[in-house]
Amino acid sequence: MQVRSSIAATVLASAMILPMAAPALAAPDQPSRSQAVEKKDTLRWVAPQDLKIGTAVAGGGHHETQPYPAPFTFDQEYRQRLAAEFSSVSPENQSKWEFVHPEHNTYRFAEMDAIVQFAQENKQVVRGHTLFWHSQNPAWLEEGNFSKDELRAILKDHIQTVVGRYAGKIQQWDVANEIFNEDGTLRTTDNIWIRELGPEIIADAFRWAHEADPKAKLFFNDYGVEGINAKSNAYLDLIPKLQAQGVPVDGFAIQGHLSTRYGFPGDLQANLQRFDALGLETAITEIDVRMDVAAGTTPTDAQLATQASYYQRALEACVSVEECNSFTIWGFTDKYSWVPVFFSGEGEATVMWNDFTRKPAYYALQDTLEQASSGRGNR
Repeated sequence: MQVRSSIAATVLASAMILPMAAPALAAPDQPSRSQAVEKKDTLRWVAPQDLKIGTAVAGGGHHETQPYPAPFTFDQEYRQRLAAEFSSVSPENQSKWEFVHPEHNTYRFAEMDAIVQFAQENKQVVRGHTLFWHSQNPAWLEEGNFSKDELRAILKDHIQTVVGRYAGKIQQWDVANEIFNEDGTLRTTDNIWIRELGPEIIADAFRWAHEADPKAKLFFNDYGVEGINAKSNAYLDLIPKLQAQGVPVDGFAIQGHLSTRYGFPGDLQANLQRFDALGLETAITEIDVRMDVAAGTTPTDAQLATQASYYQRALEACVSVEECNSFTIWGFTDKYSWVPVFFSGEGEATVMWNDFTRKPAYYALQDTLEQASSGRGNR
């Protein structure tokens, strides 16, 4: 289709943009009426009005090494499902440092611009991900041999440039991502910011983000904090201390990368409730449930039932906590999932098969959302 090709070319041609440049992007290709998924049979339609049901937008990262073109830009059926099913979208990789800030004085905004525009046209909110992290940083940053003052200036410029560009257009930002080790100690070795600038830089990151967009909700985000453990306890201890200093921390987000190899974290709701009691918003931001599936085989009915129960229990935990207002699955189709690339022997972690047909996990989420809507209305 010629229009679709033109849009893709526009996005790719404008990929390298200086911070102050803001070129107009072509409107994303929209599904026709004949292609549209039945509106009343989607997750966003049945969800409670104050709960955003979201997904990661596939692009960047591992997708660049796969034998298919950029999913969000080129896959029309993917875009159709993305628009129909979800009220919130998160860039999977398109606003991470290595993608959006590939060179010291160069920003790459075209792909993120397109996601934000798509969200606006489809009445979706956007979660920004992520501003301060130990992983997926560009080589120029990690190997740059910068002074402390230079590093501090680089981080401030990045946060205020990226957040400022989308001021008023991003609902929530994952400001600081994965800052603690499993034992609850800070990542002082592999996180360049904490290692070189000290733990005080965490507060500065939140302050700079708030200055750039006072309306955006600012979150900590991490994996392995689904239950009550040393890592989640570390956040429970840190956040009130930051708030007492006037640091604008609004929320705590649990990623939720789960595996059926391990039991479901039965204390998830209790853990969310602890942060809710601090007056924080909470969110589940990256949930997927991977299964042991040998190459060339499909999951058993029992495996699919277990996967569905994990998704359902996680969503039930969220809707049971007053200020858990965002539930995001980390990709909705196995066609583009990150899991098989990073977890050998595991996969099929999303709620739809490669052809976008729905798994039991999808219906488990749909049923839970319907029950939450009918039982609580506008929570």
